[in-house]
Amino acid sequence: MEPFLPPALASLIAELRRLPGIGVKTATRLALHLLRRPRQEAARLAAAIGGLHAGIRLCSICFAFSDDDPCALCADPRRDPALVCVVEGMADMLAIEKAGVFCGRYHVLHGALAPLDGIGPDELNISALVQRVREGDVREVLIATSSTAPGEATAALLCQQLAELPVTVTRLAHGIPMGMDIQYADEMTLAAAIESRRSVR
Repeated sequence: MEPFLPPALASLIAELRRLPGIGVKTATRLALHLLRRPRQEAARLAAAIGGLHAGIRLCSICFAFSDDDPCALCADPRRDPALVCVVEGMADMLAIEKAGVFCGRYHVLHGALAPLDGIGPDELNISALVQRVREGDVREVLIATSSTAPGEATAALLCQQLAELPVTVTRLAHGIPMGMDIQYADEMTLAAAIESRRSVR
């Protein structure tokens, strides 16, 4: 950090750099923007950040962040409790909800297997999922982890853990994105698309 920066500004830049995808240039630009704005705006931002941990908890059913327990989705009688979609994190859940086609409930793992980073099965909500399937009326578990190496490893472990239980286990399909020419797809995407093919008749 530049030695001529005021300590308060340097401290804010250092904290902003801890956020994912924020480098020193972006952190500096954000910090200077906040400094130029009225004091009340900075106070509102600080209050919102400060209230995150005080006002938000985990839903005891799906482990999503919520201010109520159960969360709004788990408490919604229009959602099918027999259909459970397993996601790595809240961002994935929000993306699926935005698509507007899933009418079941969720189970948030809060991560994916990454042994080198110290994330094993015990750090994820896998045992809670197995217990939920054992004790509830779950008919189908849709595994919607990412197609990265950790996501695929997590999906494989989930399949193994659920294999002996009377539930249908499905996997989110992977393949060619809408609007993409096949000639521009990489080999892994094409392989996944072929393996995930479905009948049109």
